[in-house]
Amino acid sequence: MDFQIALLLGQDGIVNGAVYGLMALALVLVFSVTRVIFIPQGEFVAFGALTMVMLQAGRTPATLWLLLALALTVLAVEGWRWKKGEGVNWVATAFWCVGMPLLAAALVLGVQPGSLWLQALTTLVLIAPLGPLLYRLVFRPLADASVLILLIVAVALHGVLVGAGLLFFGAEGSRTTPFSEARFELGSMMISGQSLVVLGVTLVLVLLLFVFFERSMVGKALRATAINRVGARLMGIPTDLSGDVSFALAALIGAVSGLLIAPLT
Repeated sequence: MDFQIALLLGQDGIVNGAVYGLMALALVLVFSVTRVIFIPQGEFVAFGALTMVMLQAGRTPATLWLLLALALTVLAVEGWRWKKGEGVNWVATAFWCVGMPLLAAALVLGVQPGSLWLQALTTLVLIAPLGPLLYRLVFRPLADASVLILLIVAVALHGVLVGAGLLFFGAEGSRTTPFSEARFELGSMMISGQSLVVLGVTLVLVLLLFVFFERSMVGKALRATAINRVGARLMGIPTDLSGDVSFALAALIGAVSGLLIAPLT
């Protein structure tokens, strides 16, 4: 192996490592707050990338129908809980079950996104709500279960989402248009603009998450829940909503990762 091949492999390793770092961040975030080892995190990546593929092909992404179905199901579950006399935060429920799905449907069916960045925004709006909806439907009823039971449920959900992905998108490979077509020459090594986009977005996202957890009240509430769930609940922090936010962030990170690697993989 000569030096140029080593440089190319090093560049690929750095780019892939940045995406894997984002995945690790999402997994740690979800586990710290909810104790769920979230095996299906990779499905958010795949769904994000393949949703972008369908948007660029001018087709309605199947993730829209998945989002609407989950939203209606969770809304029915919340209504059943309210009828039983359990407390329901209708503001958060309306946001995840009504507001975000309607916004996603409007972007996909009404706006018909044409530009690359609008397609990326539409993808994020489609994928991000899947996290809290799956949490409310699958994991929140098991919030007091052991980590082993939560892991078994996560593995089962992974199998369901893999099957759904094959049904929605098929088994064929696809690529998306890169966010940057630029190429730069550094010595004897060619660096693609998309690789720089991956590294730049990863750095910005990590910095934004740092500021979020250090400076915002919601971020501090998530940290408190991660450190001591019972203590956070006694201090008035809604731990159920902490689960919503952590899963939403995980889904958002997964969708961003999918958008970043779709032009490369």
